Amino acid sequence: MEGRKKRAKKKQRADASRSSITVWPIYVMVIVALVLYVLLQRIRIFAITLGIVTFFLIIIAIVLELISGKNEVGYKKSILEIAAAIIIVIILWYGLKFFLATSSPIDVVPSCSMLPYLHRGDMIFLHGVSSVSQIKAPVVDVTSSQMSKILSSPDSESLSCVAYLTNASGTYIRQTLEPGYKIGLVEDSNGVYRLVSSQAQAGDVIQYSCGTREVRLSTGQILNEAYTTSVTINNRTIAGDLNNSILVYKTRPGDLFYSEGDAYVVHRAYAILNDSGEYYVLTKGDNNPGLDIQYGNYPPNISQIQGRVVGVIPYLGYLKLIISGDLVVPQGCNSTVIH
Repeated sequence: MEGRKKRAKKKQRADASRSSITVWPIYVMVIVALVLYVLLQRIRIFAITLGIVTFFLIIIAIVLELISGKNEVGYKKSILEIAAAIIIVIILWYGLKFFLATSSPIDVVPSCSMLPYLHRGDMIFLHGVSSVSQIKAPVVDVTSSQMSKILSSPDSESLSCVAYLTNASGTYIRQTLEPGYKIGLVEDSNGVYRLVSSQAQAGDVIQYSCGTREVRLSTGQILNEAYTTSVTINNRTIAGDLNNSILVYKTRPGDLFYSEGDAYVVHRAYAILNDSGEYYVLTKGDNNPGLDIQYGNYPPNISQIQGRVVGVIPYLGYLKLIISGDLVVPQGCNSTVIH
């Protein structure tokens, strides 16, 4: 009798072994596809192809895990294990929300605008901002009329530092400096560029100073780029500080970034405007030649700030980018400002 039981158990284990599915090769393929995606993402066709392949491999791995779990332990136990995993994730998520004091404690860097400090695909951890004292950046007092002017017409502050060449045919602009080009400030009015002198800025709330920064291309070539070197607000001049806080803020309709599909932006605080206790933040990407407001974006109110970056895990965010369909590398990833 005992011998028959042992043989029956042995047969059950053998049947389970035969019916189980080996999933680990799929995980190896996911890792290989993800690594290739990271390495080749600047080539559009590879980025799209490898991103789609990675996505479907993840789906296949999940389905095979469910089937394998059913064969080995049955549906009931498999469902309980999945439910336990979901509960653990929920507990961790709400725990992070509580300890980091924000509704969005984890985010992903979607672009290259914060190179070289943050890279596309980095997973970032955020701490909530409930007071302006939690943001490291210089504070400048402005009047209500000045702030109203900025918020009612951000285009009036959308002046760009560029390299320009003027001749009988017109004015030509570019971002990188070439022989014969000068550095200056221009206003873009529906594709018509007008040079703006320092005297013409006298009536603007924010006045910009232009210069150059070296940028290194992905090919290794180094060029000079027109760059906003400082801003002056109410006679106070402020230059960018790489020790300032990095923030994640929500864009609003009317922002250029919003129209391009960026619901949230990860950029560094440049200066804080204080309108009688109402605070607005001027922000800038470390790898961008100008401040966000120079691209036609409203400065976010402190209430729009999701949090400040307090931790980074490289590469882990690529999974979210792929799953969300953000496969193609955006502009600006082929060059890095040398600070």
